[in-house]
Amino acid sequence: MSRIGVFICHCGENIGKTVDCAQVAQAARMMPGVVYATDYRYTCSEPGQAQIRQAVVEHKLTGVIVGACSPRMHETTFRRAVAAAGLNPYLCEIANLREQCAWVHTNRHDASAKAVDTVRAAVARVQRNAPLMPIEIPLTKRALVIGGGIAGIQAALDIAEGGVQVTLVERSNSLGGHMAQLSETFPTLDCSQCILTPRMVEAASHPNIRLETYCQVERVDGYVGNFTVTLRRKARYVDWSKCTGCGTCWQKCPQKKIPGEFDEGLGQRTAIGVPFPQAVPSKPVIDRDNCLKFKTGKCGICEKLCPTGAIQFQQKDEEFTERVGAIVVATGFQVLDKSHLPLYGDGDHPDIITGLQFERLASASGPTDGEIRRPSDGKVPRTVAFIQCAGSRDAAGGRAYCSKICCMYTAKHALLYRHKVHDGKAIVLCMDVRTPGKGYDEFYRRAVEVDAVRYVRSRAARIYPQDGQLVVQAADTLNAGKRMDIRADMVVLATAAIPQENVRSVAQMLGIGYDADGWLSEAHPKLRPMETNTAGIYLAGACQGPKDIPETVAQASGAAAKVLGLLTRPQLQREPIVARVHRTSPPVYSTCVGCFTCAAACPYQAIEKEEIHDRQGVLLKTIARVNPGLCQGCGTCVSVCRSKSIDLDGFTEEQIFSALEALTV
Repeated sequence: MSRIGVFICHCGENIGKTVDCAQVAQAARMMPGVVYATDYRYTCSEPGQAQIRQAVVEHKLTGVIVGACSPRMHETTFRRAVAAAGLNPYLCEIANLREQCAWVHTNRHDASAKAVDTVRAAVARVQRNAPLMPIEIPLTKRALVIGGGIAGIQAALDIAEGGVQVTLVERSNSLGGHMAQLSETFPTLDCSQCILTPRMVEAASHPNIRLETYCQVERVDGYVGNFTVTLRRKARYVDWSKCTGCGTCWQKCPQKKIPGEFDEGLGQRTAIGVPFPQAVPSKPVIDRDNCLKFKTGKCGICEKLCPTGAIQFQQKDEEFTERVGAIVVATGFQVLDKSHLPLYGDGDHPDIITGLQFERLASASGPTDGEIRRPSDGKVPRTVAFIQCAGSRDAAGGRAYCSKICCMYTAKHALLYRHKVHDGKAIVLCMDVRTPGKGYDEFYRRAVEVDAVRYVRSRAARIYPQDGQLVVQAADTLNAGKRMDIRADMVVLATAAIPQENVRSVAQMLGIGYDADGWLSEAHPKLRPMETNTAGIYLAGACQGPKDIPETVAQASGAAAKVLGLLTRPQLQREPIVARVHRTSPPVYSTCVGCFTCAAACPYQAIEKEEIHDRQGVLLKTIARVNPGLCQGCGTCVSVCRSKSIDLDGFTEEQIFSALEALTV
């Protein structure tokens, strides 16, 4: 026999102003199965919770209804209260009287009548509730971090410092990411390499971190706490266990005219080597596409001169698997190629460069040793035009979002130019200036007021060469769009930050979402910014959207904290609100017909095949089985099951139909 207790919360005035809470409690006392009902001003407060605990014990309640705000707000609070009194927490239901009643009505009589119906449905439902127990899942005490930029490095170090083993995977042959390419960082103008390189070395030498560079993720299987990850270590054609990083191979390599990716095509590299002098690990890789040995079968100078015999032209890619309990995705971003901006020279003119190319010109380790020179002729530019929002905030171009970091790095570029070319003119063409960060507005003002950077409110429309210079045609937005022609020796484009080119395939492999622009999606933009909708997978850095370095590092540490919170438990306890395939006694075993429509519809790949055998081992049938570690309780499989063989614990058909039937009485 059911013994239900009903507790109606006024929620201050949120509910009580529109709903007659005392009347609702009085009506609840007359409902079948209810033995106790009351109303209270703040049921979520400690006295309110104590009232629930006391009523559960005194009235021997078998179910509890709390008429209050959204379950998202306080369902956990009230379940803990009834559990403290000895009642299974899943025998507590929330009747949403705030969002679904008080906040959508102005007539007190109608709102109160609706509140009574809402409570009546909840009372009927809770009588069909069954006690549920949290799902216990074993944990693999190891984490995987995908991406070796500053986000991946920070996340890996924080996890490792927490005592958990980490595998750090980077697809290039060195850690560092885009931060390694920078000259200085705003707003402090710290040398980027000086603050990044120690972190790279620390990550490579930490006893709890296993570094896998020149390696990529091929496949991810499993579920939270128990992922199986297939990795592919690409052939380096150098045995790193023998290599000492002496540099003989790349110093003697005859292929020296290859455009260097690290210098954004402004410098040159050899067919074997490291991407930059401070690379970690400082071990070379052979570029198969440009190596003469692979192209012609001749050369092999590096093999002949290597003092340790580390060159191995016959090396192959290797695949191996890792078992991990959590994954941090820190795959970063890329910048829009200037060839996508046809009105800005179509990417063809050498003196129209991107912001990242300007970073390499300004860097002491760059192709010009830190001197600002035109790529076309090596001369010092006397006038440089910096164009902001090149590809960003452009709905017609498909990128309506703000790239967030461009205003600040343009101010930095203009300031660095003025420091290096004292008599040079720096002109910034901008729609507006956005400086949302600590010390950022002061940095921008310094560029304008101290370093005489000229800012022009305008929208650049076209760039074309004329008489050895570049003409920037723009509309003066402060003067009714009047045309301006600005002559410059070099133009720097603040090109849009865009997702990595393979981000969609990575997201699909991991089972996580991404938005229309290709940025990876968090579970909730405010309350769960580091988590994804797939349990055990977390986001860090600019794979989620454009971010500056401080924000990236903060999010990486936040993701690491989430991983440590997960993997430092003895085992994982999960909510038992998961789908379940009906099981019956032999000879039927299950009403499931094995069509696996549910498997095709499941967004979390939680449906597995299960074979039913008789005692002699003969296969009788193949049915669906729900993996409780993967299931997120969305109920999609329930809705598509043709034989009605799946139910969602906590939301069974009996519970739902009982609630609906109560509303028709």
